[in-house]
Amino acid sequence: MKFRPLGAALLTLTAPLATITATTATTITATAAPVLVEAPAARAVAPLPERIDGSTADRYPEGIAWDPTRRAFLVGSLATGRISVVGRDGVPHPFGVAPGVSTFGLHVDAARNRVLVTYADIGNGERSSDATTYKQSGIAIYNLRTGRLQRRIDLNTPRLNPAGGRHGVNDLAIDAAGNAYVTDPASDAIYQVTPSGAASVFVRDDRLRSDTIGANGIVWNPAGYLLTVRYDTGTLFRISSRGELSVTGLAGALVGGDGLAVARDGRLIAITNKLGAAGVEQMTLLTSRDNYRTAQVQSVEPWPVSGPTTAAVTPYGTYVLSGRIDVLLAGGQSDEFTIRRASH
Repeated sequence: MKFRPLGAALLTLTAPLATITATTATTITATAAPVLVEAPAARAVAPLPERIDGSTADRYPEGIAWDPTRRAFLVGSLATGRISVVGRDGVPHPFGVAPGVSTFGLHVDAARNRVLVTYADIGNGERSSDATTYKQSGIAIYNLRTGRLQRRIDLNTPRLNPAGGRHGVNDLAIDAAGNAYVTDPASDAIYQVTPSGAASVFVRDDRLRSDTIGANGIVWNPAGYLLTVRYDTGTLFRISSRGELSVTGLAGALVGGDGLAVARDGRLIAITNKLGAAGVEQMTLLTSRDNYRTAQVQSVEPWPVSGPTTAAVTPYGTYVLSGRIDVLLAGGQSDEFTIRRASH
């Protein structure tokens, strides 16, 4: 997403970003084991509260994912790029090292013991610089159990983007075979990364391109296709398993479309906001009778916490993250965040 840089009053992170060589499919060994939050397997866990409020030094979380192994959330950070584990008490615990300047989409691939995270620099991080702003762009892969960073995959290379330009990946989805599909709202591309780390352009289409924020949230439907939303226009696209892009015919309802998720009953969840477009802060539920060749709005839930970005589907309901990015854009500072359950 396109945001303005953090104010000068914020602390500058002086410690270097681990010892990482930013090359395609680079294998990493972290220098220290992270603090983990483990849920005892034999003990029943009570349902999550309706609302979890917390504060964190790793400010402005934009992405969230449910970790079924810890029965907790993973959240990222625009400010520091670090990832945190957040349980029902709202207290953040560190998960591994920061992969880049800022982190965005997160996906827990429990079947393969992985966490996949998008990292980029869109000018909001404590370590943003001319050398990295709209240049740093990739995904990081962590060991789910230990939190160790195993690999970073650079998605802004001359091979993938020979024309250059601005790049900053945002969200990702995983198919049944473990392939990752990654949006780049600053460009016209969606990338594919195989389980072995091989990266390629899966879709390149001018309809994804925007002068502000293009393709943002993305999900894999178990029926065998992708859905992604273009933030500035609200256009919902369907992408076949062969990379064929088509519109669903939904017009106007998803302007400011940020995060997408598939509900446990198969409906599509879309979170919209007004952080960078004339959207409405709400959660929209969509259905389809033809595998999303067309889509229909089923219901809309106005969101009572400002600046919602994306949702995580859990056994206890769908939870939406508000990381106070609206405060950042207004020139203020906040270390607070809210994870709130939807009513559906």
